[in-house]
Amino acid sequence: MIFSFLIITNLTAQNTSTVYTEPKIAVNYNVTSGYKHIFSVANRSFLYKDNSNYIKARHIDLAHFSELSVRDNQSLALGILYRFRTVFDKSTENEFRITQQYNKKHKPNIVRYGHRLRAEQRILSSITAHRFRYRFTVDFPLSGENVDIGEFYLVAGTEALLSAKSASKPVYDQRFIGNLGLLLAKGTKLHAGIDYRHEDYLENSSNSYLVTSSLIFSL
Repeated sequence: MIFSFLIITNLTAQNTSTVYTEPKIAVNYNVTSGYKHIFSVANRSFLYKDNSNYIKARHIDLAHFSELSVRDNQSLALGILYRFRTVFDKSTENEFRITQQYNKKHKPNIVRYGHRLRAEQRILSSITAHRFRYRFTVDFPLSGENVDIGEFYLVAGTEALLSAKSASKPVYDQRFIGNLGLLLAKGTKLHAGIDYRHEDYLENSSNSYLVTSSLIFSL
């Protein structure tokens, strides 16, 4: 969190970018050995915007994924998400999102590598946008070869996004993530970190930062 504070302080001094905070709770429920449900709720709020420091809620996300393992290290998933925005800003629209996902992980040594492909349909009352995403991540324990209860691990990665909608040019984004994880107990993890987003970098470039935290339960 010291790293997060330094980044926010630097951004505030430069009067640039937008900074959000996004806490999240997720529950993974194994239906069978190869099939599980993932439920989550997240809230995103402004911390810094338009050269001002303030806290204001932006939206709340409710999401569900159904994930099926197709091999030991690969899975397919279908997800739905509903984003509540109108309640916080009457000029915005709520969003319904459908996601198709392919995920692959491999661990040749203590470092695990992850590849994730997503196609999304973001449905609003005024328009439907299509988004395609590829994310690459690495994670590894900070001590030893495996993560035991009470030990920390690091998760880092990058994600490329392409958004397309009718009568508009494609929008390209690039994201970078860094999270410190802690195994609190068997089936309970805590993540905290920073996401950096370079949005629409070919046209109207902008930057944003998310101070993230996630509490994850696996049942």
